[in-house]
Amino acid sequence: MFRLLLRTPLLRRGALLPKSPASLLCNTYATTSTVPPSTPIPSFLVDEPPHPQIITTAIPGPQSRKAIAKLDKVFDTRSLNMVCDYENSVGNYLSDVDGNLFLDVYAQIASIPLGYNNPALMYAATSPQMASTLINRPALGNFPPHTWPTLLTTGILSVAPHGLNQVFTCMSGSDANETAYKAAFMYHRRVSRGEDVDFSPQELTSCMNNQSPGSPEISILSFKKAFHGRLFATLSTTRSKPIHKVDIPAFDWPQASFPALKYPLESHVEENRNEEDRCLAEIESILTTWKNPIAACIVEPIQSEGGDNHATPYFFQGLRETTKKHGVLLIVDEVQTGIGATGKFWAHEHWNLQTPPDIVTFSKKAQTAGYYFGNPLLRPNKPYRQFNTWMGDPSRVILFRSIIEEIKKNDLVAKTAKTGEYLHSLLEKLAEKYPEEIQNLRGKGLGTFIAWDSPRRDEFLRTMKFAGVNIGGSGEHAVRLRPMLIFGERHGEFFRWLLVVFLVE
Repeated sequence: MFRLLLRTPLLRRGALLPKSPASLLCNTYATTSTVPPSTPIPSFLVDEPPHPQIITTAIPGPQSRKAIAKLDKVFDTRSLNMVCDYENSVGNYLSDVDGNLFLDVYAQIASIPLGYNNPALMYAATSPQMASTLINRPALGNFPPHTWPTLLTTGILSVAPHGLNQVFTCMSGSDANETAYKAAFMYHRRVSRGEDVDFSPQELTSCMNNQSPGSPEISILSFKKAFHGRLFATLSTTRSKPIHKVDIPAFDWPQASFPALKYPLESHVEENRNEEDRCLAEIESILTTWKNPIAACIVEPIQSEGGDNHATPYFFQGLRETTKKHGVLLIVDEVQTGIGATGKFWAHEHWNLQTPPDIVTFSKKAQTAGYYFGNPLLRPNKPYRQFNTWMGDPSRVILFRSIIEEIKKNDLVAKTAKTGEYLHSLLEKLAEKYPEEIQNLRGKGLGTFIAWDSPRRDEFLRTMKFAGVNIGGSGEHAVRLRPMLIFGERHGEFFRWLLVVFLVE
């Protein structure tokens, strides 16, 4: 049905029917695009194809099916989306092993900042400094390279959130959150024990048996539908899907309600304010009545895996005030929202906080991971308390530095904000015309971090893939856009046209 509908405009023009929906869409799009042909193409996109290219009659195609069967013998493929050919991927376009080329608005689960095979990153990856860190990988806590301070100050710390001037580097987003929890626990006990007070013999003995007082009953507060990772402590704060948690022992830690806003926001101001006040009151109650001390509260600026759930700056300002009032650290999980996708480098910049978060975690588009902090007491009082062999990876820090340089040189955060405004305006018009299909459109003013609910979400994702667009969902009904920072208005217009074709079916 989708293919038949798409043929109609070309038949009217007397065109030959193409072999796939993607090529059909591209031919039609070429005659209907509202983006002027004279729109300049940035230098880092000059090698991009003009549109997706689907050359197989089925997805996965024959070569992909062979590759999947081969891989399945040695690696679990049940979560596989596609087997990729990264050497032939470029810019916003991802290639599979059949040669199909997809416009990628999922970007390795929001992790590719500058497109595939970006020349600047390729240059950094082939530098002598990169080669040295790869073949001489250091155990950073014991044997850091002499270039490590410069790498940090010219890269990771050059974009540190306001008020946070130190960093602990890690291996992944889950690792960043896990070690942030450890920092919060050690800080909590340090403050309650008293500065310069050493551990008691009882604490040192009891901790070896996983008992108090050495292993104290302390909690992290998280939110319903949150996702913070799949390690042991982070999994206890993850609440997005049962399959993530079942069979795994967990800490008995509290969870609070995250605001369930109604859209459009401007039509539900009073209702949404009441909802956010309700959640803030619940948080206050938990902080004052929970059976164990709460060391920290962790929150995502946008609940990215739990359904792309948003809250207003008012809620986050209230959360910061409440945590500060009760001596609870605020950890902002910017693993998915950080590095420019919301039209600011860090999503929590939209909140206009009077005092910064205590800890901000990052990964994904940074291509490395870690957490920022400012309070020197968050650095453990003794060595080896926050430690592992690698403590990060200098090669990934080199890559992040190049990513930062490219973002600044090409003003990509501001461009993402502009592209997001354009894309959201297109989607708003479609939501007005097809209110049953595009529900709860959200992300206005938040760059390309846009989502909506669809009663046909899974069907839509499958159809878009066959049409040459790799796109993802979250939660039960949400469609989420997670394009790269090089995604522009011409890509947005093409995506809009595909969406229209789907909606008129």
